[in-house]
Amino acid sequence: MAYDLSQLKTTKAQHPPRILIYGPPGLGKTSLATEFPAPIILDIEQGVPMGVEIPTFGAVESFDQVMDAMKALYTGDHSFRTLIIDTLDRLEPLVWEAVCAKNGWKSIEDPGFGKGYVAADDMWRKLFAAANMLRTHRGMTIIYIAHSSIERFDDPTSAPYSRFDIRLHKRANASVQDEVDAILFINQDIAVKSEDVGFNKKVRHAEGGGLRWIYTEGRPAFTAKNRFGLPERIKYDAGQGYAQL
Repeated sequence: MAYDLSQLKTTKAQHPPRILIYGPPGLGKTSLATEFPAPIILDIEQGVPMGVEIPTFGAVESFDQVMDAMKALYTGDHSFRTLIIDTLDRLEPLVWEAVCAKNGWKSIEDPGFGKGYVAADDMWRKLFAAANMLRTHRGMTIIYIAHSSIERFDDPTSAPYSRFDIRLHKRANASVQDEVDAILFINQDIAVKSEDVGFNKKVRHAEGGGLRWIYTEGRPAFTAKNRFGLPERIKYDAGQGYAQL
């Protein structure tokens, strides 16, 4: 195909967003996701908060069931506008089980040298492709939820340090970061206080500040990003998160 520079066009974002929400347990990740318009949840973790009612396919116990549910949303008649996949770190063992069944392995470590995790890339691509079909052809926002873990980060420009990261194998972690339009990290204020216990000794302890924040830009302490020009952090009040975003 020959390109003609005189025929250039402009382009802009035309489809709903793909969002990853992650953070420590109990800070409202799923609650925030359920505030998005007309949601349905793939409740892999079976962790919908108390008091929240949301349509679901029920218990999802295999990667094939995940794909079947997404196919039903693609082909069926419905008015859902948001798909929530909760959580990616509970989905990952199902991905590994599917890879092992396909290759006749007892565990994802069986082929050695990290080859099992490389083979899992194909399953993740299938998941993302299905989600993108829902996004582009059915107009659905895609929300992935994950827990955080604290990992050592070897920064080539400084001494190593600890940071919050997405609780996935490093290959899956990189894939999902590339896939989404926004990574939102939820955390709360923490104040570290010292208490004098005598004998010239002090004990430090952390106290929650009570305020919860949605972080939208990456920092050394955590991963985050967005393609929407959002403020670097947004105050998160339960029930108002979507409106605040």
